[in-house]
Amino acid sequence: MRLLEVARQRLGYYLLLYLSLPLNAYYIWHMKFGVVIFPGSNCDQDVIQVLERVSHQPVARLWHKDHNLQDSDFIVLPGGFSYGDYLRSGAIARFSPIMQEVIAYANKGGYVMGICNGFQILTEAGLLPGALLRNVDQKFICKNVYIRPETKNLLPTTLLDTSKAYQIPIAHGEGRFYADAATLQTLQDQDQVMFRYCDANGNITDDTNCNGSLINIAGISNQSRNVFGMMPHPERAADPDLGNTDGIAIFESLLEAVPV
Repeated sequence: MRLLEVARQRLGYYLLLYLSLPLNAYYIWHMKFGVVIFPGSNCDQDVIQVLERVSHQPVARLWHKDHNLQDSDFIVLPGGFSYGDYLRSGAIARFSPIMQEVIAYANKGGYVMGICNGFQILTEAGLLPGALLRNVDQKFICKNVYIRPETKNLLPTTLLDTSKAYQIPIAHGEGRFYADAATLQTLQDQDQVMFRYCDANGNITDDTNCNGSLINIAGISNQSRNVFGMMPHPERAADPDLGNTDGIAIFESLLEAVPV
């Protein structure tokens, strides 16, 4: 009987604790991520593992031929070479069945993030402004670089330090961000520039611009601030066994999202 009474007391305590939580706290703990998998994706499992580790929730695998987002709250388009990068990087993936649902979800305010090839797909789909062109030296680049968050007013940078340089790997041949002058000005005026390439001390110079992107842009958001894209791979800098965990804070920032 004594054990039963203790169990009842503990149950009551946890019920009160649960009911006292703010709605957004409950939502954060139960956020469901979905990762889109295209033919040629090669970073999907890396992203899934990191998201499951930080969210403590299973991550939905969203196949390119499907039309079901599986009730995901946050959609991630991973890196790789979707459809072999034929025509242009992301040009074919943009028309896949799952992207019809991703576009509709984003247009309703749903959260979407593209990493590397995912960023390219989002620009092709018109969910992000600008384009990703061939690197200025016309070569594929695979190395560690430094990026600096330009704002804390975008979800992926919520928990980041804007005075700090984060070491994040890149691996792309078409990562040179380009936009016309008016679009570029809007990105800056509306605080949509998420990351810029820099040195280890956070200094932004021409020498730190690894691919020739305009004003060293490494990541941006849309005007509604619910769609994000970045060329560097934070999922490759999120494991102590790899000797670099600078990318973890980006994924942890995503948990600050509120229901849409």
